[in-house]
Amino acid sequence: MRAALAAFVGTTIEWFDFYIYATAAGLVFGSLFFPADADPMIGLMASFATFSVGFFARPLGGVLFGHFGDRLGRKSALVTTLLMMGVATFAVGLLPTYEQVGFLAPLLLVLLRLVQGVAVGGEWGGAVLMAVEHAPAHRKTFYGAFAQLGNPAGALLATGAFGVIASWGSDVLYDWGWRLPFLGSILLVLVGLFIRMRVEESPVFAAAQESSAKEPESLPLRDAVRSSWRSLLLGVGVLPVAVGGYYIVTTFLQAYSVTEIGLSEQLVLNALTAAALLELLVTLGVSLLGDRYGTVRMVLIGLAGVALLALPQFLVLETGSVVLIVLMLCLMRLAMSAVYGPTARVLSQMFPPRNRYTSISLSYQVAGAIFGGLSPLVCTALLAATGSILPVVGLLVLMAALSAFCLIRAPRYQDEQLPTEV
Repeated sequence: MRAALAAFVGTTIEWFDFYIYATAAGLVFGSLFFPADADPMIGLMASFATFSVGFFARPLGGVLFGHFGDRLGRKSALVTTLLMMGVATFAVGLLPTYEQVGFLAPLLLVLLRLVQGVAVGGEWGGAVLMAVEHAPAHRKTFYGAFAQLGNPAGALLATGAFGVIASWGSDVLYDWGWRLPFLGSILLVLVGLFIRMRVEESPVFAAAQESSAKEPESLPLRDAVRSSWRSLLLGVGVLPVAVGGYYIVTTFLQAYSVTEIGLSEQLVLNALTAAALLELLVTLGVSLLGDRYGTVRMVLIGLAGVALLALPQFLVLETGSVVLIVLMLCLMRLAMSAVYGPTARVLSQMFPPRNRYTSISLSYQVAGAIFGGLSPLVCTALLAATGSILPVVGLLVLMAALSAFCLIRAPRYQDEQLPTEV
């Protein structure tokens, strides 16, 4: 439980830091860090470009910290990722604006975003392994889901922090209020470090080190690619809905509902907030059901739900009914939680302990860069090219089908025995 709580607190802090940047990118960075005489849309696009840097830096973080996590231990890698994220986020709150130092301002912003991406890229794999590898065999899905809770928890904290500051007025928000979440995050980092330092090293890693007759693999990445390349590809294929579908049903859906359907931003934000809260509340429950009835079975049920709800969730937007919209978005997030929550165990047990940190980090972060970073852009292009939401629905269904196929084909390693096919 201590390892699971440490994973939850750590990933919450990491995702809070990641999401306050995303929120600020949409609200204030376009006007504060880019030329004031430029088209506001150009500034917003440039701001979102700096946001995307974090996605494409995440595979680098996965490889870097996977290397140290597989050779030196999960704990030391996780302490380092938390420190990196905390320092980079705090530094964003101290940055001068474009008006003060010119192009140096966006350059520094991009560099700090790069550090954030590397840190969060190394965080997820280690947090998942600390929770899963400490857990008893019959509760690995449940305890692994604690790391997954950090995503919705961090998003809720980030949205709430900026919501409070925005209520003070736009002048406060633009003058100095936007800095507060970045500067205040250092307090959360100190709490996270205190908790993480009290958690023992993963018993699976320690046992693997003791039983090994030779030095650890000098390059876990080389070992992973050489011995587990099929599992790496399957790992990326398992994740389209878990990491990319989320941005279709949140980021793209929000833009589509406001610009194409004409719904109020407040209505959509409230509905998405309710859906995120539901995800936070039910993730542990569906993961516990995964331990009882089968982790793969639970994820397949979730994927089926995503495919079935793909069209209705967009059609219901045209009704304008608050009740129906909130209900449908909550149902979709329930299906998503059945996919995302158990993914920690599914992915962690697709690889042997000797290169597990590197392998799951690389699979997750490559999938995040491809499906998470590009899904909203591809969906927008499909909508613009066809004028219909149906290609977007089809894309989401295809992502669910790919996830299901790769999940069924994926190997599973029990820490005590050889792999068996699911």
